[in-house]
Amino acid sequence: MPVGIITNTCAILLGGIVGAIGGQHMSAVFKENLNLVFSLCSIAMGIYAIAPLKNLAAVIFAVIIGTILGLAIHLGTLITRGAEAMQRFISRFFQPTSSLDKPVFDATMVTVIVLFCASGTGIYGTLIEGISGDPSILISKSILDFFCAIIFGANLGAVVSLIAAPFFIILMLIFSVAHLVVPLTTPDMILDFKAAGGVLMLASGFRIARIKMFPTPDMIPIMVVVMPISWAWTTLIVPLLH
Repeated sequence: MPVGIITNTCAILLGGIVGAIGGQHMSAVFKENLNLVFSLCSIAMGIYAIAPLKNLAAVIFAVIIGTILGLAIHLGTLITRGAEAMQRFISRFFQPTSSLDKPVFDATMVTVIVLFCASGTGIYGTLIEGISGDPSILISKSILDFFCAIIFGANLGAVVSLIAAPFFIILMLIFSVAHLVVPLTTPDMILDFKAAGGVLMLASGFRIARIKMFPTPDMIPIMVVVMPISWAWTTLIVPLLH
């Protein structure tokens, strides 16, 4: 039972509705300060995930190689194009109900779709739940996403809730893939995997606070390469160092 995925999906669905209903009572200062708290929570989650890592060198190597791979294939651009296609599909059935101009509304919707559906934290949390059955990362993310959805729902309307549908589908696909990975893992690989996800959460925290706009969509391949690199480091490199 993917408890974390279901919880996270419901958080986005309900948050968008709450924001559409009560968003007019939120000031710009309130929203901005809440975003800063979101960033702090993401950073705290990242530090928590990084702390028990097993092979620091392997994680650093994975972060660099994974980011290079993402940048080389322009993964961030591909994700944005997918979000734009999703927004065009949504706009066929639901017209903007906010006071924003349509171009601004469309651009903001694309940003929200990328934030929820292509989140490094979401992908990491889903893989962790699929591999170890631990939903804690996604449940923690659900709290952040609930309040984020409220803020976006206040600006864009209840249409934000519709993002819960593709979000659920994407995460369930990733969850299914994670089950295939489980037999190939070791405890050390999982610790390094969690640490690499923590790096993504740190980057997301800095990005939310607008301290530094790390290319988090392009960094997603980190989660693909970290386990093979961790295995190779433990199996091939570490014995040579002793």
